[in-house]
Amino acid sequence: MNEQLMPWDDLRVVLAIATAGSLAGAARRLDASHATLFRRLNAIEARLGVRLFERSRRGYTPTAAGTELAEVAERIAGEVQEVERRLAGRDLQLSGTLRVTTTDTLLMGLLSPIFADFRRAHPRIQLEVAVSNQRFDLARRDADVALRPSASPPQHLVGRRVALIEQAIYGRPGDDPAEAAWIGPDRHLDYDALATWLADAGLEERCHYRIDTLLGMLAAARDGLGCAVLPCYLADAEPALRRLGEPIPALATELWLLTHPDLRRVARIRAFMEFVAAALERRGLAPPRPTATTHRGQAPRHDLS
Repeated sequence: MNEQLMPWDDLRVVLAIATAGSLAGAARRLDASHATLFRRLNAIEARLGVRLFERSRRGYTPTAAGTELAEVAERIAGEVQEVERRLAGRDLQLSGTLRVTTTDTLLMGLLSPIFADFRRAHPRIQLEVAVSNQRFDLARRDADVALRPSASPPQHLVGRRVALIEQAIYGRPGDDPAEAAWIGPDRHLDYDALATWLADAGLEERCHYRIDTLLGMLAAARDGLGCAVLPCYLADAEPALRRLGEPIPALATELWLLTHPDLRRVARIRAFMEFVAAALERRGLAPPRPTATTHRGQAPRHDLS
C-alpha cells in the first residue's frame, strides 16, 4: 500500500466510515449519498487489493488494514486542520465568514439582538449561527466561536466569562410553588444540576410534565402546566409568567465565549468576542471578576488578553 498515491478524498471516505461505523453515518458526515460511498469504498478496496471493512448487520468494522488507513487519514486531517487554523489566524481584515455555535435558549432569549447589532456594525462579516445543544469541536473548525454555559470550559480553548446566568422559579400569577404541579427536564435534556435540585427539594414526584428543551419548559409554564425553574434572562421577558422567589444560587451558571488559540488574533473573531462581551455587560449580566491570575491550562487562563 502506497499512502502517498492515495487521493485525500479517498482517505476522507475511509476515515468517515471508520468513525461512523456505517455507510449512512459516513454519508451524513460527508454530505454524500449512501450509494456514492458504497461505490467509492468498493473502488478503493479494488485498487488497493485489500478489504478495509467487514460488513455485517451491525455496520462496518475496520479490518487491520482499514484501521491503519483510518489512523493515517486522521493524522493527515489533524495536520490539515491545524494549517487551516494557523492560516486563518493571520487574517487581519474585518471581513469574511464567522461561524458561531450556541444553544437555542441563549439565541432566542439573549443573543439574537446582539448578533443583529454586530452585523449592522460589521456588514462585511458574514455571520453563520449553528444552533445546537451538542458541543461542537472548535479544533476541527465545526465553529469558530462557541457561546456556552459551563462550570468548567475545555482547557484547550481560550476566551472569557461573559455572563452569569441566574435561574429562578417561575409560574403564572397566583401559582404557589408549594402547591402547584411542576415541570421538569426530560432525561434527554441532560440537565443533571436541575434534576438534582428538584430531587433535593422533594419535587420529583410533583413533576407531571417533562420536556427536553428549556424553551419547551417555558412554554409549558406559560400555558399553565405548572411551575418551572428557568433562566431569568429568558423567563423575565415572558409577560404571562412571574418570578416566584429569588434566584437559586446552586443553579447559577457561567456563560463562556470561547475560540481556539490559533484563532484568537483573527480580527473578525476578536471583534465579535469583544462586541458580545460588551453587549452582555451593558445588560448587567457580567459575572464577578475572578481574583485569581490568568494562567494557561486553568479556568481563569481562558481570558483573551
